[in-house]
Amino acid sequence: MTRRCLAVRLDNMGDVLLAGPAIRALAAHCGPVTVLAGPQGAAAARLLPGVADVLVWSCPWVVLEPPPVQADDVLALARRLATGRFTDAVIFTSFHQCPLPTALLLRLAGMPRITARSEDYPGSLLDVRYRGDDHLPEAERALALARAAGFPPPPADGGKLAVRAPLPDVTRLTGPGRYLVLHPGASAPARRWPARRWVQATAELIRRGRRVMLTGGPSEQDLTAAVAGAAAAAEALPGAGQVADLAGRTSLAELAAVLAGAEAVLVANTGVAHLAAAVGTPVVSLFAPVVPAARWAPYRVPVTLLGDQDAPCAGSRAVHCPVPGHPCLTGVSAVTACDALDQLAGRAGRAAPLPERP
Repeated sequence: MTRRCLAVRLDNMGDVLLAGPAIRALAAHCGPVTVLAGPQGAAAARLLPGVADVLVWSCPWVVLEPPPVQADDVLALARRLATGRFTDAVIFTSFHQCPLPTALLLRLAGMPRITARSEDYPGSLLDVRYRGDDHLPEAERALALARAAGFPPPPADGGKLAVRAPLPDVTRLTGPGRYLVLHPGASAPARRWPARRWVQATAELIRRGRRVMLTGGPSEQDLTAAVAGAAAAAEALPGAGQVADLAGRTSLAELAAVLAGAEAVLVANTGVAHLAAAVGTPVVSLFAPVVPAARWAPYRVPVTLLGDQDAPCAGSRAVHCPVPGHPCLTGVSAVTACDALDQLAGRAGRAAPLPERP
């Protein structure tokens, strides 16, 4: 019997990218996979190797600003999934998410075989209930679930994050030559470096003669414009570098190409850090410890981790910083971040990759 697989990952871009190696494992056994993704992760799913189709649904028990649960909406999705004639579904979740509501929806769609990681008793909702080590890096947690479902990765697949090739030519945006990428935005305020630090870092890099690309989505254009404008005075210095504001000007595939061409990237713990890892670019990670770096740091690329990982907010999963002054990241100076970028970019040697396991 030909197997036809559905992979479910209903949250954000970075979460979908981290599931990429596991989705490739499914595709190695079933052929191209259909992904059920949320609105924030759908574009990333379309970039993954091994993906044939992407279905988009805003899930009331996953997305950060959830829509109401409506029977017509849920049943319409169940009917849509039933037409796919899937033989297998694998529900990928983070350690704090419960897969059982999604499994119930898949049962309503007539899904014959469902695999998920669940600490809660699943009854007849799951055919394969996996309980494993939640302290693995997120990409490895997803691969462990794929193996439990009967889809081990092929030996030739090294397990790194990846996106489809070729990526678009973005020379019209970046111009020729070497450059660094600074990505000031992050979806959760608790994970953001203060805007003044981004201004200082951009100005410092320009003074060092570096070319800087500021990236961001449409909602982050005011932030990047303020950073570029405040740092512009440094461009007048003799031998100074330049800054270009690309926020809101790229598709996700074009953003991946901009990141792929960079010497290194400075970014918070947000989806773009994982996109940089997927194209193999070194990352200076401004990592607020509200989630553990052992699980969520950029995976299997050279990384310099900045931020106090023992701050009082550690492990809180806070969206808004619970500690006055946001000390875990405000203590990181612009000069420290720029020195780390120069080191990763090869100006003072290259950092070693993070280990595959914490």
